[in-house]
Amino acid sequence: MKPPQNRLLLTAFLLLRCAMCTFSAKNCPNCGTTPVPYPFSTSPTCGDPQYKISCNSGTLLFDTLNSSYQIMSINPSIQRLVIQPASLLPNTCVTSDYIHEGIWLNESLPFNITSDNTIMFLNCTESLLRSPLNCTSTSLCHVYVNSSKGKAPCQAASICCTVKAGGSSTAHRIRVRDTGCRAYTSFVDLDSVLPVDKWSDPGLAIEWVLPQEPVCGSQADCDGNSTCGPAANLSGVGRCYCTGGLHWDPIQGICARYATCQNDGSCGGSKKTALIAGLTSGIGLTLLVIAISVLFYKRIRRIKKAQERLAREREEILNAGGSRAAKIFTGKQIKKATNSFSKDRLLGAGGYGEVYRGILDDGTVVAVKCAKLGNTKGTDQVLNEVRILCQVNHRSLVCLLGCCVELQQPILVYEYIENGNLLDRLQGLKPDGKGQLSWLNRLQIAHDTADGLAYLHFSAAIDFTRPEDDINLAVYVQRMVEEEKLMDVIDPVLKMKAGSLQIETVKALAFLALSCVEEKRQDRPSMKEVAEEIEYITTIATAREVEN
Repeated sequence: MKPPQNRLLLTAFLLLRCAMCTFSAKNCPNCGTTPVPYPFSTSPTCGDPQYKISCNSGTLLFDTLNSSYQIMSINPSIQRLVIQPASLLPNTCVTSDYIHEGIWLNESLPFNITSDNTIMFLNCTESLLRSPLNCTSTSLCHVYVNSSKGKAPCQAASICCTVKAGGSSTAHRIRVRDTGCRAYTSFVDLDSVLPVDKWSDPGLAIEWVLPQEPVCGSQADCDGNSTCGPAANLSGVGRCYCTGGLHWDPIQGICARYATCQNDGSCGGSKKTALIAGLTSGIGLTLLVIAISVLFYKRIRRIKKAQERLAREREEILNAGGSRAAKIFTGKQIKKATNSFSKDRLLGAGGYGEVYRGILDDGTVVAVKCAKLGNTKGTDQVLNEVRILCQVNHRSLVCLLGCCVELQQPILVYEYIENGNLLDRLQGLKPDGKGQLSWLNRLQIAHDTADGLAYLHFSAAIDFTRPEDDINLAVYVQRMVEEEKLMDVIDPVLKMKAGSLQIETVKALAFLALSCVEEKRQDRPSMKEVAEEIEYITTIATAREVEN
Protein backbone atom coordinates (compact mmCIF):
# COMPACT_ATOMS: atom_id res chain seq x y z
CA MET A 1 0.00 0.00 0.00
CA LYS A 2 1.36 3.44 -0.94
CA PRO A 3 2.17 6.00 1.82
CA PRO A 4 -0.59 8.50 0.76
CA GLN A 5 -3.19 5.76 1.18
CA ASN A 6 -1.85 5.01 4.65
CA ARG A 7 -2.29 8.64 5.61
CA LEU A 8 -5.80 8.64 4.16
CA LEU A 9 -6.85 5.62 6.22
CA LEU A 10 -5.28 7.08 9.37
CA THR A 11 -7.16 10.34 8.82
CA ALA A 12 -10.40 8.41 8.35
CA PHE A 13 -9.77 6.51 11.56
CA LEU A 14 -9.15 9.73 13.53
CA LEU A 15 -12.31 11.32 12.12
CA LEU A 16 -14.34 8.27 13.15
CA ARG A 17 -12.78 8.40 16.61
CA CYS A 18 -13.74 12.05 17.01
CA ALA A 19 -17.29 11.23 15.91
CA MET A 20 -17.55 8.86 18.86
CA CYS A 21 -17.03 11.64 21.44
CA THR A 22 -18.60 14.84 22.61
CA PHE A 23 -16.94 17.03 25.20
CA SER A 24 -18.52 17.47 28.65
CA ALA A 25 -15.67 19.18 30.51
CA LYS A 26 -13.69 22.33 29.75
CA ASN A 27 -9.93 21.94 29.48
CA CYS A 28 -7.68 24.71 30.78
CA PRO A 29 -5.58 26.75 28.29
CA ASN A 30 -1.87 26.06 27.89
CA CYS A 31 0.54 27.36 30.52
CA GLY A 32 2.97 29.09 28.20
CA THR A 33 3.71 26.31 25.70
CA THR A 34 2.86 23.50 28.13
CA PRO A 35 -0.56 21.81 27.71
CA VAL A 36 -2.76 21.44 30.80
CA PRO A 37 -4.59 18.11 30.39
CA TYR A 38 -7.92 17.33 32.04
CA PRO A 39 -8.67 17.09 34.98
CA PHE A 40 -6.06 19.69 36.07
CA SER A 41 -7.37 23.14 36.87
CA THR A 42 -5.40 26.39 36.73
CA SER A 43 -8.46 28.60 37.28
CA PRO A 44 -12.01 28.25 38.70
CA THR A 45 -13.50 28.20 35.18
CA CYS A 46 -11.73 25.11 33.79
CA GLY A 47 -10.77 21.57 34.76
CA ASP A 48 -11.81 19.92 38.03
CA PRO A 49 -11.28 22.07 41.17
CA GLN A 50 -10.03 19.06 43.15
CA TYR A 51 -7.06 18.82 40.76
CA LYS A 52 -5.82 22.40 41.17
CA ILE A 53 -2.30 23.31 40.03
CA SER A 54 -0.67 26.70 39.42
CA CYS A 55 0.65 28.39 36.27
CA ASN A 56 3.39 30.91 36.98
CA SER A 57 5.19 32.64 34.08
CA GLY A 58 4.73 29.66 31.77
CA THR A 59 5.74 27.09 34.41
CA LEU A 60 3.33 24.59 35.98
CA LEU A 61 3.60 24.21 39.77
CA PHE A 62 2.22 21.49 42.06
CA ASP A 63 1.05 22.90 45.42
CA THR A 64 1.50 20.90 48.64
CA LEU A 65 0.34 21.86 52.14
CA ASN A 66 3.49 23.88 52.78
CA SER A 67 5.28 24.58 49.48
CA SER A 68 5.18 24.44 45.67
CA TYR A 69 7.24 22.26 43.30
CA GLN A 70 7.84 22.58 39.56
CA ILE A 71 6.00 20.00 37.44
CA MET A 72 8.47 18.31 35.09
CA SER A 73 5.97 16.12 33.19
CA ILE A 74 2.31 14.99 33.15
CA ASN A 75 1.11 11.67 31.71
CA PRO A 76 -2.72 11.47 31.74
CA SER A 77 -2.77 7.91 30.33
CA ILE A 78 -1.23 6.48 33.52
CA GLN A 79 -2.41 9.30 35.82
CA ARG A 80 1.13 10.31 36.83
CA LEU A 81 2.94 13.61 37.12
CA VAL A 82 6.59 14.13 38.08
CA ILE A 83 7.72 17.07 40.21
CA GLN A 84 11.23 18.37 40.77
CA PRO A 85 12.45 17.66 44.35
CA ALA A 86 13.69 20.56 46.46
CA SER A 87 17.28 21.64 45.83
CA LEU A 88 20.00 21.86 48.49
CA LEU A 89 20.66 25.12 50.30
CA PRO A 90 24.01 26.67 49.23
CA ASN A 91 27.09 24.86 50.60
CA THR A 92 24.99 22.55 52.80
CA CYS A 93 23.49 19.07 52.74
CA VAL A 94 20.07 20.45 53.71
CA THR A 95 17.12 20.69 51.29
CA SER A 96 15.39 24.02 50.81
CA ASP A 97 12.06 22.56 52.04
CA TYR A 98 13.69 21.47 55.32
CA ILE A 99 11.93 24.32 57.15
CA HIS A 100 8.63 22.74 56.08
CA GLU A 101 9.81 19.21 57.06
CA GLY A 102 9.84 18.09 53.42
CA ILE A 103 6.92 17.23 51.13
CA TRP A 104 3.45 16.99 52.70
CA LEU A 105 0.57 16.30 50.30
CA ASN A 106 -2.97 17.32 51.21
CA GLU A 107 -4.61 14.03 52.28
CA SER A 108 -8.08 15.32 51.33
CA LEU A 109 -7.08 15.65 47.65
CA PRO A 110 -6.89 12.73 45.16
CA PHE A 111 -3.05 12.57 45.01
CA ASN A 112 -0.49 10.20 46.52
CA ILE A 113 3.20 9.38 46.07
CA THR A 114 3.74 6.38 43.73
CA SER A 115 5.87 3.27 44.20
CA ASP A 116 7.97 4.26 41.16
CA ASN A 117 10.18 6.42 43.39
CA THR A 118 13.56 5.48 44.85
CA ILE A 119 14.04 7.93 47.73
CA MET A 120 17.53 8.69 49.04
CA PHE A 121 17.66 10.33 52.48
CA LEU A 122 20.89 12.26 53.10
CA ASN A 123 22.65 13.78 56.11
CA CYS A 124 20.94 11.38 58.55
CA THR A 125 21.38 10.85 62.29
CA GLU A 126 22.46 7.54 63.86
CA SER A 127 18.87 6.83 64.89
CA LEU A 128 18.17 5.89 61.25
CA LEU A 129 20.55 2.93 61.58
CA ARG A 130 17.83 1.22 63.67
CA SER A 131 15.11 1.94 61.10
CA PRO A 132 13.84 -0.43 58.39
CA LEU A 133 15.49 1.75 55.73
CA ASN A 134 18.59 0.46 53.91
CA CYS A 135 21.39 2.51 55.49
CA THR A 136 24.19 0.03 54.78
CA SER A 137 27.48 0.95 53.11
CA THR A 138 26.26 -0.71 49.90
CA SER A 139 23.06 1.33 49.77
CA LEU A 140 22.39 3.17 46.50
CA CYS A 141 22.55 6.54 48.28
CA HIS A 142 26.30 6.05 48.92
CA VAL A 143 26.85 5.25 45.24
CA TYR A 144 24.98 8.45 44.31
CA VAL A 145 26.63 10.75 46.89
CA ASN A 146 30.14 9.66 45.89
CA SER A 147 29.47 10.08 42.16
CA SER A 148 29.87 13.12 39.96
CA LYS A 149 26.13 13.77 40.28
CA GLY A 150 26.32 13.84 44.08
CA LYS A 151 26.73 17.11 45.97
CA ALA A 152 30.04 17.72 47.78
CA PRO A 153 28.48 18.86 51.10
CA CYS A 154 26.60 15.53 51.34
CA GLN A 155 29.78 13.50 50.93
CA ALA A 156 30.89 14.66 54.37
CA ALA A 157 27.63 13.43 55.93
CA SER A 158 28.45 9.74 56.34
CA ILE A 159 24.96 8.33 57.04
CA CYS A 160 22.44 8.07 54.21
CA CYS A 161 19.56 5.66 53.56
CA THR A 162 17.61 4.36 50.54
CA VAL A 163 13.99 3.21 50.37
CA LYS A 164 11.37 2.41 47.73
CA ALA A 165 8.60 4.79 48.81
CA GLY A 166 4.94 5.30 48.09
CA GLY A 167 2.48 3.08 46.24
CA SER A 168 -0.48 3.24 48.60
CA SER A 169 -3.38 5.69 48.79
CA THR A 170 -2.01 6.86 52.17
CA ALA A 171 1.50 7.77 50.94
CA HIS A 172 1.51 11.54 51.34
CA ARG A 173 4.89 12.52 52.89
CA ILE A 174 8.63 12.65 52.25
CA ARG A 175 9.79 13.90 55.64
CA VAL A 176 13.06 15.61 56.63
CA ARG A 177 13.83 16.77 60.17
CA ASP A 178 16.57 17.16 62.80
CA THR A 179 15.95 13.78 64.44
CA GLY A 180 16.03 11.89 61.13
CA CYS A 181 17.52 13.15 57.85
CA ARG A 182 17.96 16.77 56.77
CA ALA A 183 18.01 16.25 53.01
CA TYR A 184 16.63 13.95 50.33
CA THR A 185 16.46 13.35 46.61
CA SER A 186 14.38 11.00 44.47
CA PHE A 187 14.59 9.13 41.17
CA VAL A 188 11.65 7.78 39.13
CA ASP A 189 11.81 4.27 37.61
CA LEU A 190 15.46 4.00 38.64
CA ASP A 191 17.45 1.11 37.16
CA SER A 192 20.16 0.56 39.76
CA VAL A 193 22.18 -1.58 37.34
CA LEU A 194 23.04 1.51 35.28
CA PRO A 195 26.01 3.71 36.27
CA VAL A 196 25.05 6.92 38.06
CA ASP A 197 25.91 9.14 35.09
CA LYS A 198 23.22 7.28 33.11
CA TRP A 199 20.51 7.94 35.72
CA SER A 200 17.72 10.34 34.81
CA ASP A 201 17.44 13.70 36.56
CA PRO A 202 15.95 13.64 40.08
CA GLY A 203 12.16 13.60 40.19
CA LEU A 204 9.27 12.52 42.41
CA ALA A 205 6.31 10.71 40.81
CA ILE A 206 2.81 11.51 42.08
CA GLU A 207 -0.32 9.74 40.85
CA TRP A 208 -3.93 10.89 40.92
CA VAL A 209 -7.28 9.14 41.20
CA LEU A 210 -9.38 9.26 38.03
CA PRO A 211 -11.82 12.19 38.25
CA GLN A 212 -15.58 11.91 38.45
CA GLU A 213 -17.96 13.84 36.19
CA PRO A 214 -17.57 17.67 36.13
CA VAL A 215 -19.07 19.69 39.00
CA CYS A 216 -22.20 21.75 38.23
CA GLY A 217 -24.38 24.23 40.05
CA SER A 218 -27.22 23.99 37.53
CA GLN A 219 -28.03 22.54 34.10
CA ALA A 220 -26.47 25.65 32.54
CA ASP A 221 -23.05 24.32 33.59
CA CYS A 222 -23.53 21.11 31.55
CA ASP A 223 -23.80 20.63 27.78
CA GLY A 224 -26.63 18.96 25.87
CA ASN A 225 -25.17 15.48 26.36
CA SER A 226 -25.24 15.54 30.17
CA THR A 227 -27.61 16.35 32.98
CA CYS A 228 -26.79 18.13 36.26
CA GLY A 229 -27.69 15.71 39.07
CA PRO A 230 -26.97 15.47 42.83
CA ALA A 231 -23.52 14.23 43.82
CA ALA A 232 -23.21 11.74 46.67
CA ASN A 233 -20.06 13.26 48.21
CA LEU A 234 -20.64 16.97 47.50
CA SER A 235 -22.90 19.41 49.35
CA GLY A 236 -24.78 22.15 47.50
CA VAL A 237 -23.48 21.20 44.03
CA GLY A 238 -23.99 18.34 41.62
CA ARG A 239 -22.21 16.66 38.70
CA CYS A 240 -22.86 16.53 34.93
CA TYR A 241 -23.95 12.94 34.29
CA CYS A 242 -23.79 11.66 30.70
CA THR A 243 -27.12 10.87 29.02
CA GLY A 244 -28.41 9.26 25.82
CA GLY A 245 -26.32 6.09 26.08
CA LEU A 246 -23.09 8.02 26.54
CA HIS A 247 -20.55 7.12 29.24
CA TRP A 248 -18.01 9.24 31.13
CA ASP A 249 -14.38 8.96 29.97
CA PRO A 250 -12.34 10.28 32.94
CA ILE A 251 -9.01 10.33 31.08
CA GLN A 252 -10.14 12.64 28.26
CA GLY A 253 -12.86 14.38 30.28
CA ILE A 254 -15.64 13.66 27.78
CA CYS A 255 -18.98 11.93 27.39
CA ALA A 256 -18.23 9.21 24.82
CA ARG A 257 -20.31 6.90 22.65
CA TYR A 258 -19.41 4.02 20.35
CA ALA A 259 -19.65 4.59 16.58
CA THR A 260 -22.38 2.53 14.89
CA CYS A 261 -24.12 2.79 11.54
CA GLN A 262 -27.18 4.15 13.35
CA ASN A 263 -25.07 7.03 14.64
CA ASP A 264 -23.43 8.07 11.38
CA GLY A 265 -26.28 7.12 8.96
CA SER A 266 -24.16 4.68 6.99
CA CYS A 267 -26.37 1.61 7.48
CA GLY A 268 -26.99 0.00 4.08
CA GLY A 269 -24.34 2.20 2.44
CA SER A 270 -22.10 1.30 -0.45
CA LYS A 271 -19.60 -1.53 -0.46
CA LYS A 272 -16.83 1.06 -0.66
CA THR A 273 -17.92 2.62 2.63
CA ALA A 274 -18.08 -0.83 4.24
CA LEU A 275 -14.61 -1.65 2.86
CA ILE A 276 -13.10 1.56 4.25
CA ALA A 277 -14.79 0.96 7.59
CA GLY A 278 -13.52 -2.64 7.65
CA LEU A 279 -9.99 -1.66 6.72
CA THR A 280 -9.98 1.13 9.26
CA SER A 281 -11.25 -1.17 12.01
CA GLY A 282 -8.77 -3.93 11.05
CA ILE A 283 -5.78 -1.59 10.95
CA GLY A 284 -6.86 0.07 14.17
CA LEU A 285 -7.27 -3.28 15.90
CA THR A 286 -3.90 -4.49 14.62
CA LEU A 287 -2.15 -1.34 15.85
CA LEU A 288 -3.93 -1.66 19.18
CA VAL A 289 -2.82 -5.29 19.59
CA ILE A 290 0.78 -4.38 18.68
CA ALA A 291 0.79 -1.44 21.11
CA ILE A 292 -0.65 -3.55 23.93
CA SER A 293 1.86 -6.33 23.24
CA VAL A 294 4.80 -3.92 23.34
CA LEU A 295 3.55 -2.30 26.54
CA PHE A 296 2.92 -5.71 28.11
CA TYR A 297 6.42 -6.92 27.17
CA LYS A 298 8.03 -3.79 28.62
CA ARG A 299 5.95 -4.11 31.77
CA ILE A 300 7.00 -7.75 32.25
CA ARG A 301 10.66 -6.78 31.81
CA ARG A 302 10.30 -3.89 34.27
CA ILE A 303 8.57 -6.12 36.83
CA LYS A 304 11.26 -8.80 36.48
CA LYS A 305 14.05 -6.25 36.96
CA ALA A 306 12.20 -4.72 39.91
CA GLN A 307 11.81 -8.17 41.52
CA GLU A 308 15.52 -8.89 41.08
CA ARG A 309 16.44 -5.49 42.52
CA LEU A 310 13.98 -5.97 45.42
CA ALA A 311 15.47 -9.40 46.20
CA ARG A 312 18.97 -7.86 46.35
CA GLU A 313 17.77 -5.03 48.61
CA ARG A 314 16.01 -7.49 50.94
CA GLU A 315 19.15 -9.60 51.19
CA GLU A 316 21.12 -6.44 52.07
CA ILE A 317 18.65 -5.55 54.83
CA LEU A 318 18.70 -9.06 56.32
CA ASN A 319 22.48 -9.38 56.25
CA ALA A 320 23.36 -5.80 57.21
CA GLY A 321 24.09 -6.69 60.84
CA GLY A 322 26.71 -9.36 60.07
CA SER A 323 26.88 -12.48 62.29
CA ARG A 324 24.36 -15.23 61.49
CA ALA A 325 22.48 -14.44 58.28
CA ALA A 326 18.69 -14.65 58.12
CA LYS A 327 17.07 -16.58 55.30
CA ILE A 328 14.30 -15.42 52.97
CA PHE A 329 11.91 -18.28 52.22
CA THR A 330 9.79 -18.21 49.07
CA GLY A 331 6.03 -18.57 49.20
CA LYS A 332 6.39 -21.86 47.31
CA GLN A 333 8.77 -23.24 49.95
CA ILE A 334 6.42 -22.24 52.80
CA LYS A 335 3.35 -23.78 51.15
CA LYS A 336 5.22 -27.01 50.45
CA ALA A 337 6.58 -27.19 54.01
CA THR A 338 3.11 -26.76 55.57
CA ASN A 339 1.20 -28.75 52.93
CA SER A 340 -0.54 -25.49 51.89
CA PHE A 341 -1.27 -24.61 55.55
CA SER A 342 -3.14 -27.86 56.11
CA LYS A 343 -5.26 -27.98 59.27
CA ASP A 344 -3.54 -31.19 60.38
CA ARG A 345 -0.29 -29.18 60.55
CA LEU A 346 -1.81 -26.49 62.81
CA LEU A 347 0.00 -26.32 66.17
CA GLY A 348 -1.98 -23.46 67.73
CA ALA A 349 -3.05 -19.83 67.46
CA GLY A 350 -2.23 -16.71 69.47
CA GLY A 351 -2.28 -12.93 69.38
CA TYR A 352 0.09 -12.80 66.38
CA GLY A 353 -1.65 -15.47 64.33
CA GLU A 354 -1.57 -19.21 63.60
CA VAL A 355 1.46 -21.51 63.98
CA TYR A 356 1.99 -24.53 61.70
CA ARG A 357 4.41 -27.46 61.80
CA GLY A 358 6.53 -27.40 58.66
CA ILE A 359 9.10 -29.72 57.07
CA LEU A 360 11.72 -28.14 54.79
CA ASP A 361 13.23 -29.89 51.74
CA ASP A 362 16.27 -30.97 53.77
CA GLY A 363 14.05 -32.62 56.40
CA THR A 364 14.41 -29.85 59.01
CA VAL A 365 11.26 -29.50 61.14
CA VAL A 366 10.29 -25.86 61.71
CA ALA A 367 7.48 -23.81 63.26
CA VAL A 368 5.83 -21.51 60.71
CA LYS A 369 4.10 -18.50 62.27
CA CYS A 370 1.56 -16.81 59.95
CA ALA A 371 0.38 -13.29 60.85
CA LYS A 372 -3.33 -12.53 61.18
CA LEU A 373 -5.06 -10.95 58.18
CA GLY A 374 -4.96 -7.20 58.63
CA ASN A 375 -1.38 -7.08 59.92
CA THR A 376 -0.14 -3.78 58.44
CA LYS A 377 3.59 -4.10 59.08
CA GLY A 378 5.56 -3.08 56.02
CA THR A 379 7.89 -5.56 54.31
CA ASP A 380 11.02 -3.58 55.20
CA GLN A 381 9.93 -3.41 58.86
CA VAL A 382 9.42 -7.20 58.98
CA LEU A 383 12.81 -7.80 57.34
CA ASN A 384 14.55 -5.45 59.76
CA GLU A 385 12.96 -7.17 62.79
CA VAL A 386 13.95 -10.58 61.41
CA ARG A 387 17.53 -9.37 60.88
CA ILE A 388 17.73 -8.28 64.53
CA LEU A 389 15.97 -11.33 65.97
CA CYS A 390 18.27 -13.69 64.07
CA GLN A 391 21.16 -12.33 66.17
CA VAL A 392 19.35 -13.36 69.38
CA ASN A 393 21.05 -16.18 71.32
CA HIS A 394 19.44 -17.03 74.67
CA ARG A 395 18.46 -20.35 76.23
CA SER A 396 14.91 -19.15 76.97
CA LEU A 397 14.23 -17.81 73.46
CA VAL A 398 13.26 -19.81 70.37
CA CYS A 399 15.69 -19.31 67.47
CA LEU A 400 14.29 -17.40 64.47
CA LEU A 401 15.53 -18.87 61.17
CA GLY A 402 14.07 -16.44 58.63
CA CYS A 403 10.90 -15.10 57.04
CA CYS A 404 8.68 -15.02 53.96
CA VAL A 405 7.23 -11.75 52.63
CA GLU A 406 5.83 -12.99 49.30
CA LEU A 407 2.43 -14.11 50.57
CA GLN A 408 -0.56 -12.06 51.68
CA GLN A 409 0.70 -11.67 55.27
CA PRO A 410 4.21 -11.72 56.86
CA ILE A 411 5.42 -15.21 57.87
CA LEU A 412 8.19 -16.02 60.39
CA VAL A 413 10.04 -19.36 60.47
CA TYR A 414 11.32 -20.60 63.87
CA GLU A 415 13.13 -23.69 65.08
CA TYR A 416 10.66 -26.38 66.15
CA ILE A 417 10.43 -27.16 69.89
CA GLU A 418 9.04 -30.57 70.88
CA ASN A 419 6.89 -31.43 73.94
CA GLY A 420 3.94 -29.12 73.30
CA ASN A 421 3.28 -25.71 74.83
CA LEU A 422 2.74 -24.20 78.27
CA LEU A 423 -1.04 -23.96 77.81
CA ASP A 424 -1.26 -27.72 77.23
CA ARG A 425 0.68 -28.30 80.44
CA LEU A 426 -1.59 -26.04 82.45
CA GLN A 427 -4.88 -27.33 81.04
CA GLY A 428 -3.87 -31.02 81.16
CA LEU A 429 -3.76 -31.26 84.98
CA LYS A 430 -5.55 -34.19 86.67
CA PRO A 431 -7.58 -33.85 89.90
CA ASP A 432 -5.19 -36.17 91.76
CA GLY A 433 -2.33 -33.74 91.08
CA LYS A 434 -0.25 -36.10 88.94
CA GLY A 435 1.66 -34.28 86.26
CA GLN A 436 0.93 -30.99 88.01
CA LEU A 437 3.31 -28.07 87.59
CA SER A 438 4.44 -27.24 91.12
CA TRP A 439 4.65 -23.68 92.35
CA LEU A 440 8.44 -23.78 92.07
CA ASN A 441 8.10 -25.02 88.45
CA ARG A 442 5.81 -22.10 87.70
CA LEU A 443 8.13 -19.62 89.38
CA GLN A 444 11.01 -20.99 87.29
CA ILE A 445 8.96 -20.56 84.09
CA ALA A 446 8.05 -16.98 85.05
CA HIS A 447 11.69 -16.20 85.90
CA ASP A 448 13.01 -17.66 82.63
CA THR A 449 10.38 -15.72 80.67
CA ALA A 450 11.33 -12.45 82.36
CA ASP A 451 15.02 -13.25 81.90
CA GLY A 452 14.46 -13.76 78.18
CA LEU A 453 12.55 -10.50 77.85
CA ALA A 454 15.25 -8.70 79.84
CA TYR A 455 17.81 -10.04 77.36
CA LEU A 456 15.74 -8.68 74.46
CA HIS A 457 15.28 -5.28 76.08
CA PHE A 458 18.78 -4.72 77.43
CA SER A 459 21.18 -7.00 75.53
CA ALA A 460 19.68 -7.19 72.00
CA ALA A 461 18.40 -2.52 69.88
CA ILE A 462 14.41 -4.59 70.56
CA ASP A 463 10.91 -3.25 71.82
CA PHE A 464 8.07 -4.60 69.67
CA THR A 465 4.50 -3.37 70.24
CA ARG A 466 1.41 -5.26 69.23
CA PRO A 467 -2.39 -4.68 69.31
CA GLU A 468 -4.48 -6.10 72.16
CA ASP A 469 -6.64 -9.17 71.62
CA ASP A 470 -10.42 -8.86 71.79
CA ILE A 471 -10.44 -10.91 75.02
CA ASN A 472 -7.66 -9.68 77.31
CA LEU A 473 -6.62 -11.84 80.27
CA ALA A 474 -4.68 -8.98 81.87
CA VAL A 475 -7.80 -6.75 81.93
CA TYR A 476 -9.80 -9.59 83.51
CA VAL A 477 -7.22 -10.11 86.30
CA GLN A 478 -7.04 -6.35 86.95
CA ARG A 479 -10.81 -6.26 87.41
CA MET A 480 -10.70 -9.23 89.82
CA VAL A 481 -8.01 -7.48 91.88
CA GLU A 482 -10.12 -4.31 92.05
CA GLU A 483 -13.00 -6.46 93.33
CA GLU A 484 -10.64 -8.09 95.90
CA LYS A 485 -11.11 -11.49 94.22
CA LEU A 486 -7.51 -12.17 93.25
CA MET A 487 -7.56 -15.71 94.64
CA ASP A 488 -10.44 -16.58 92.31
CA VAL A 489 -8.09 -16.47 89.30
CA ILE A 490 -5.41 -18.71 90.90
CA ASP A 491 -5.20 -22.37 89.79
CA PRO A 492 -7.60 -24.29 92.15
CA VAL A 493 -5.28 -27.33 92.31
CA LEU A 494 -2.43 -25.04 93.39
CA LYS A 495 -4.52 -23.30 96.07
CA MET A 496 -5.69 -26.60 97.49
CA LYS A 497 -2.19 -27.63 98.66
CA ALA A 498 -0.71 -24.17 99.29
CA GLY A 499 0.31 -22.95 102.73
CA SER A 500 0.02 -19.36 103.95
CA LEU A 501 3.56 -18.40 102.87
CA GLN A 502 3.06 -19.92 99.42
CA ILE A 503 -0.22 -17.99 99.06
CA GLU A 504 1.65 -14.78 99.92
CA THR A 505 4.32 -15.48 97.26
CA VAL A 506 1.53 -16.21 94.75
CA LYS A 507 -0.03 -12.83 95.53
CA ALA A 508 3.37 -11.13 95.27
CA LEU A 509 3.93 -12.56 91.81
CA ALA A 510 0.39 -11.61 90.72
CA PHE A 511 0.83 -7.99 91.80
CA LEU A 512 4.25 -7.93 90.08
CA ALA A 513 2.64 -9.22 86.87
CA LEU A 514 -0.09 -6.55 87.04
CA SER A 515 2.53 -3.83 87.42
CA CYS A 516 4.02 -5.00 84.12
CA VAL A 517 0.81 -4.13 82.24
CA GLU A 518 0.31 -0.64 83.68
CA GLU A 519 -0.88 1.78 81.01
CA LYS A 520 1.82 4.41 81.61
CA ARG A 521 5.35 3.37 80.76
CA GLN A 522 6.87 5.10 83.78
CA ASP A 523 4.66 3.01 86.08
CA ARG A 524 5.96 -0.30 84.66
CA PRO A 525 9.11 -1.99 86.04
CA SER A 526 11.90 -2.94 83.67
CA MET A 527 12.31 -6.61 82.77
CA LYS A 528 15.58 -6.59 84.68
CA GLU A 529 13.74 -5.47 87.82
CA VAL A 530 11.05 -8.09 87.20
CA ALA A 531 13.63 -10.87 86.88
CA GLU A 532 15.32 -9.76 90.14
CA GLU A 533 11.98 -9.58 91.99
CA ILE A 534 10.94 -13.07 90.83
CA GLU A 535 14.35 -14.37 91.91
CA TYR A 536 13.70 -12.86 95.37
CA ILE A 537 10.23 -14.45 95.56
CA THR A 538 11.72 -17.79 94.51
CA THR A 539 14.33 -17.52 97.28
CA ILE A 540 11.59 -17.08 99.89
CA ALA A 541 9.51 -19.98 98.55
CA THR A 542 12.55 -22.26 98.26
CA ALA A 543 13.72 -21.46 101.81
CA ARG A 544 10.37 -22.47 103.27
CA GLU A 545 10.35 -25.79 101.33
CA VAL A 546 13.86 -26.58 102.58
CA GLU A 547 12.76 -25.72 106.11
CA ASN A 548 9.75 -28.06 105.83
